[in-house]
Amino acid sequence: MKRSTLNITLAIGFLAVAVGILVARANPATNYEPSVYTGTPTITWLGLGLGLAIAVSIALACRGREQALGIALGGTVVTAIVSLPVIRNYRFSGMGDALSHLGWTRDIANAEMAPHELFYPAVHTIATAFHYVGGIPIERGLLFGMVVLFVPFLIFVPLIAREITGPGMAVGIAAIVSWMILPINNVATHMGVHTNSNALFLVPVVIFAFMAYLRRRATIERLPFGLSPFSLLIYLTAIGLLLVHPQHMIGVIALMGAIAGVQFLARRRFDDHPMLDHPTMYAHTVVLGVIFGLWALSNERFRNAATGLIAGLFQEDVGGGAEVDQREASFEAVGSSLGEMFVIMFGDLAVISLVVGLFVLLVWLGRSGLDPETKSFVNYFALALVPLTGLFLVYFLGTPTMAFRQIGFIAVILTVLAGVALARAIGALSGVITRPGGTAAGAVVLGVCLVLGLMTVFGSPIIYNPGQHVTDQKFSGYETALNDADQETPLVGMGYDPYRYDHGINGLEGVESLSSGAASSGVIDADEFENGSYSTAYNEVDYNFVVTDFDTTREIEIYQELHHSQDSLDTLETDSGADKVISNEEFRMYAVQGEE
Repeated sequence: MKRSTLNITLAIGFLAVAVGILVARANPATNYEPSVYTGTPTITWLGLGLGLAIAVSIALACRGREQALGIALGGTVVTAIVSLPVIRNYRFSGMGDALSHLGWTRDIANAEMAPHELFYPAVHTIATAFHYVGGIPIERGLLFGMVVLFVPFLIFVPLIAREITGPGMAVGIAAIVSWMILPINNVATHMGVHTNSNALFLVPVVIFAFMAYLRRRATIERLPFGLSPFSLLIYLTAIGLLLVHPQHMIGVIALMGAIAGVQFLARRRFDDHPMLDHPTMYAHTVVLGVIFGLWALSNERFRNAATGLIAGLFQEDVGGGAEVDQREASFEAVGSSLGEMFVIMFGDLAVISLVVGLFVLLVWLGRSGLDPETKSFVNYFALALVPLTGLFLVYFLGTPTMAFRQIGFIAVILTVLAGVALARAIGALSGVITRPGGTAAGAVVLGVCLVLGLMTVFGSPIIYNPGQHVTDQKFSGYETALNDADQETPLVGMGYDPYRYDHGINGLEGVESLSSGAASSGVIDADEFENGSYSTAYNEVDYNFVVTDFDTTREIEIYQELHHSQDSLDTLETDSGADKVISNEEFRMYAVQGEE
């Protein structure tokens, strides 16, 4: 294709994306949206889809400047999708940990807490900076911070592929796989204000830092204490990751430790091997281990989490097996299945894992055709998957949530390897048919996985997980309920404990745990509530019962009245023991008399 034609095609792509973003901005969300996908105008999706199709084609077919522009176009599209809550003027997004992080950020902004008092203060500090410098609400500052921490993932994954193989198709494929956002699984990692998930997007930055250290062997002016600039870069990026969330620092240390172990064995076994020319990672592994140990062991929250993990390993009905059984029963009750949900939520990760696994096997069998230098880097990452998978198994047996977070970390490594693996696969296919045919086939497979990955980045009814859009009306309702209602009366939700809103609205006042900040809160007893026994549905005491659009969407529409029915809510309206005391378009609160 001629350069002029490519330039026009790229211009069309960027223009389509710009139009899509402007249309989305011109149509902000006015009410609660169960799905950001259906709430966003169709024109926006057409513009973003056209831009993404052009980006995939150019990233695969072109090299050099044109490929870089194609990657930039695709990265812009994916960043726009991730930024939809910001673009469409969401008040906030996130109803779990996100609200607690909002509370901590509010405490920092109000000088009720210093950033260093938090175990991982980076996200909160970034949001506070946006709040003060940009004059924007704290809620919006956190959403901006989410986007800022996501962008490095799109930039550094293709850069790592370039460090491994040099310029070529692998760089473009690595970029495309990064657009699938494989680390997000909506089980324990989420696209939102969720520090553990946000930290995953910084892992490639640390990986690129030690790739640069391994690759660049030229003598460079040394820094004090014998440090090289690249060693310093490793420490700085790793500390940055630690401040966002420390769990994935464990993965980075395991990764570096595996590389150091491979280097040690290579020096014992070989007299001539590319690994012998690489500077060792021994010191970096030890130093980062010490930094993490000093940071983590001095924190009570980390010690409690470690104790809980160890206890979970020795308890029955705790761990991934029990979690999977529970999810399977829930899916079957609403007419779905665990297999169907696995395909939707993990299908693209499964495909990429299979391709990478077969590729690594060919490398170990000596059938890959890679040069020795590239093969060395592939072996580093492939062998590092062994301890990382072992860590996943420990989490799986002890703390299922941590296990699915570890899957997110492993997905980062698979994303890095996928560029090289798929480039070799397309190259082999091109030898059988033709180069255009092989590239076209690769584009189709990548395109399908890309669509599947992007359609599950945010929670939505398609995965039985409604979007956690927090509107002005919902904030207003909870503010009134928390600040004006009787503080001694429990605030009770329909399957969702409202205490997180107390965190988000009033802050945690320096408390470093995620325990309830409200005087008393909880969830209604579904069986008692459905039987019409409203007076005994919460410990037989007086309580304030909250219903929001999120609750009714989840329980009535998505869960198909599995736990709560519309009839029970309608009956509550006329019950003599219940009075509606707060009501707006998306929030209702009833004062319910208990039996006592």
